[in-house]
Amino acid sequence: MSTSGAVSTLLFDMDNTLFDLVEAQGTSCHAVARFLGHDDGDKLFSYFLHPVHGFESHANIRQYMEDRRIPLDGAFPAACRVYESVKLNAIRPYPGVVETLQHLSDEGYPMCIVTDAHSRDATLRLEKTGMLRYFTSLVSFDLVQEKKPGSGPFLTALEMMQVSPLDVLLIGDSIRRDIEPCTRLGIRTVYARYGDRFSADRQGRGADYAIDSMSELPGIIRRINRA
Repeated sequence: MSTSGAVSTLLFDMDNTLFDLVEAQGTSCHAVARFLGHDDGDKLFSYFLHPVHGFESHANIRQYMEDRRIPLDGAFPAACRVYESVKLNAIRPYPGVVETLQHLSDEGYPMCIVTDAHSRDATLRLEKTGMLRYFTSLVSFDLVQEKKPGSGPFLTALEMMQVSPLDVLLIGDSIRRDIEPCTRLGIRTVYARYGDRFSADRQGRGADYAIDSMSELPGIIRRINRA
């Protein structure tokens, strides 16, 4: 547990912390499979879970089509457009997220997004969910050319916000990609376990705090700042 002082600044992971990207991804995979004349959207989604191409890479759709001998000409670009359109449309904030961000904004907390998404995708998602206005800064992969759990994205966020690690609280759904690198940097952490689809137990080992709803966050900040 960190012995830092009051929290002045908040860093947020985006996907699966503010909204359920995994659910939106599954919805888009079913739409693509139907577009291509198949009924195995879960199978297409499994390609995105392989570490070969990356969780959002269009190369997963290409591999899926090649494995089923679906001609790429014309159909592949169209399938990618279906994938992106349906995925964005399916994104919805988790319960309590917008209300909590509004409350924290009203309280005067500067807030920054730290994400592995590209800036264009991150901006579109935050606009779609009505959350872009709450964040003063956005650290994306194309900005730093380094993905989490590397320290680069978090160090860039600290520089952007002009704060010390001791003044910051990070909220994220991944122990490996959010909690552990921030802990190494001396940043206090909140594990958003409601968004962690890939942990077996969701115990949040190593995190300073764990929440089952974003609405719990203001209470944690109040407790820290009263200590």
